[in-house]
Amino acid sequence: MIYCVVPPELGEDTYRRLVEHYRDNPNVTVIMDRRRGERRTDRSGGGARETRDRRRRPPGSFDI
Repeated sequence: MIYCVVPPELGEDTYRRLVEHYRDNPNVTVIMDRRRGERRTDRSGGGARETRDRRRRPPGSFDI
């Protein structure tokens, strides 16, 4: 499946022309992007995660 996303700057005319162009191709879907703003919020934490060692210790090993 191929999605052809048309940005709002290109307008409805471009959207209609692309829909017409790809009408016989069932593998292409033309979508008009209607989002108004950024959905992501500012997470000032930088997005870093704490990494940890998830490996298991072999049986019988001890921390000294």
